[in-house]
Amino acid sequence: MRLLANGAHRAPSLGLLHGAMLLSAFLVSTSFTVGKAITPFMDPAALTLIRFLLATLLFAPYVRRTFGLSFPGVAALLRYSLISAALVGFFWLMFQSLRITNPLNTGVIFTTVPGISGLYSWFLLRERLGGYRIAALILAMVGALWVIFEGDMDRLLRMQLNSGDLLFFGGCLLMALYMPLVKLLHRGEPMAVMTLWVLVTGSAWLLLLAAVKLPSVPWTAIPAKVWLGIAYLALFTTIVTFFISQWATLHLGPTRVMAYSYLYPPLIVLIEWVLHRSLPHLASLVGIVIILPAMFIVQRGKTISSPTVNTH
Repeated sequence: MRLLANGAHRAPSLGLLHGAMLLSAFLVSTSFTVGKAITPFMDPAALTLIRFLLATLLFAPYVRRTFGLSFPGVAALLRYSLISAALVGFFWLMFQSLRITNPLNTGVIFTTVPGISGLYSWFLLRERLGGYRIAALILAMVGALWVIFEGDMDRLLRMQLNSGDLLFFGGCLLMALYMPLVKLLHRGEPMAVMTLWVLVTGSAWLLLLAAVKLPSVPWTAIPAKVWLGIAYLALFTTIVTFFISQWATLHLGPTRVMAYSYLYPPLIVLIEWVLHRSLPHLASLVGIVIILPAMFIVQRGKTISSPTVNTH
């Protein structure tokens, strides 16, 4: 950002902000495809643990150099542990579900997160939902159901859900709780510091979850592509997207930043087509078209100021 004559920072252009968020949305969208590719080779808890540990090791030097690094205290550690429990639950269920369902289904189900998060915020923080949030949630839910059931009303009425889709929706209920918890439990510390300790406490949760399974993991037989996939998830879809979302949130607000999750389904379709030259069923494409207007509705809505942490 350029400095003005009085030393103040000039706000970046809207084009640059939205361009950065498009990049962030693309990176997050790749996490569903990468996750699908590597989950067959490692237990989901062990995989998520390694991802969290690697992200912590990569992020800690920046936090130490910028803010200093010291033990935050027991009370703060409990706050961070509560936040990370929601995050860990989401990622564990995500990797479990990707063993059964496909990246597109997870991507469209994830579009329900901003709306559900708004419902949690109304209950926990007494934030107004706003008509635009309700409209976006309805569009996202309709579009997600349309994709999952491929426009088949009989299947919808019988609620013939893939067990992987159910698992991932359970994860989304936890992910939607994550942002309101951040706002509820934030005590003024830099968001980068909070994120680091969320990663640290998340690693502790995962160590408890995976402890009994770690000795049975065939470490030497794990393909190199799995390690590369975990490194990619830790660096690009965790740390890089964190910096982009933090920077964009300062100027666009958290609600508009979160609205970019509505772009995940079409981006996943594009990624799958580039990698595998495969397109989803026509009914799934109709569902994606139903979801897309939700992003523009939220972009035009009133921004509610609150801190954002992105560790997808």
